[in-house]
Amino acid sequence: MTDTYLNLVNSGPLKKVAKAIGLPRPVPLRRYEPGAPMVPGPVLVLGASAGADGLASTLLAWNLDVRRHLRPKEKAGAVVVVLDDIASPGDLSATFLELGGVLRQLLPGGRVITVSRTAEAQVEPAVTAARQGIAGALRSVAKELRGGATANGVVLGETVDVDAVSVRAALRFLLSGRSAYVNGQFISVRTSGGSEPQSWDTPLAGRTAVVTGAARGIGAEIVRVLARDGARVIAVDVPAAGEQLTRVVNGVGGTALHADVTAPDAGELILNHAATRYGSLDIVVHNAGITRDKLLANMDAGRWNSVLAVNLESQLRINEALLASPDFSADGRIVSLASTSGIAGNRGQTNYAASKAGVIGMVRSTAAALQDSGRTINAVAPGFIETEMTARMPFATREVARRLSSLQQGGLPVDVAETVAFLATGAAAGISGQTLRVCGQNLVGA
Repeated sequence: MTDTYLNLVNSGPLKKVAKAIGLPRPVPLRRYEPGAPMVPGPVLVLGASAGADGLASTLLAWNLDVRRHLRPKEKAGAVVVVLDDIASPGDLSATFLELGGVLRQLLPGGRVITVSRTAEAQVEPAVTAARQGIAGALRSVAKELRGGATANGVVLGETVDVDAVSVRAALRFLLSGRSAYVNGQFISVRTSGGSEPQSWDTPLAGRTAVVTGAARGIGAEIVRVLARDGARVIAVDVPAAGEQLTRVVNGVGGTALHADVTAPDAGELILNHAATRYGSLDIVVHNAGITRDKLLANMDAGRWNSVLAVNLESQLRINEALLASPDFSADGRIVSLASTSGIAGNRGQTNYAASKAGVIGMVRSTAAALQDSGRTINAVAPGFIETEMTARMPFATREVARRLSSLQQGGLPVDVAETVAFLATGAAAGISGQTLRVCGQNLVGA
């Protein structure tokens, strides 16, 4: 659905009026376009560690215009702040103040990315305090940026080098237009490993992917993005969605599978279809989901149970079949759709929020069981995304929801799909058990 307000405040007489009276002024976001530069200008690298020097060399190898200092009035497309060796809160001062001095030189659609180490490790309290301080500072910076710019972080495990494959992959994702609606978030690279694709234009070439709930909305867009990135895609949805599902798969040269994900044999059906058509299965995206909203005082068993069955229990059952099957690749990727409702809750959605919070817990627990296996599982938690469902919301409610994020607008289905595709790559092998929010840094909740 078109965001009319966004269009009005970026053109014509209302543009000046909005600026004069202080109305929210969201801008069109910089999204991925094949062939477009990864970053729209120079990349400034801040930090004095050996890691900062190493990352600067990595960025240079990507043919980016890397700087250690900006000239007066020079604009930057991104600022990478490397804080991998800080030892006390006092170490934050110089680098963050230097960042503050160049924020006004950030181009529209620019990126600020911190690179630091985990605060979860058993280290000295002063080190942990400093590392955790980065999270508060970075998220605050994200709320200060304008012009469609975003701020996110990459967090390294204690033994992970700044040049690890998954670190480089996370940097590419966050620098590029693929992360347009990801803001104020951290990607944790817990382990080394993984492999870079032969081409970053088609990082999923040769891989077979299944997407459930694929006939419309976010699911259909995930199908299109995975196919664009080179994957062979099997689109799954209920028989009633057959006509729409056919249109989706015909558009990408994929195959359709009519199945109810709540069926006891859904996992085996998916695996058999993939093995028969393509020999194996590499990626599974659990997108199928429903809402049956009611205040809890008015909730009945049918509404509660159906939402839990589709949104959570089906994923548990299918995952069990996947992880027990030799037809699911040894380096397989599972990506589940959660929701910010499962993080912050939402009025009238106790059943939906329970199901999506359950997905987050399932991902965390399953990742622990998959540790060192080569397989990964992660979740993507969308916020307000422009879909058929949000288009049916009352006008005032929809407008408030759009503006209730740092980016002051709703996301698009492609924003969710880009994040799913990143987590499905071989280069993301060091990232598992995480829930990555695609919400424009929603201002409500955790």
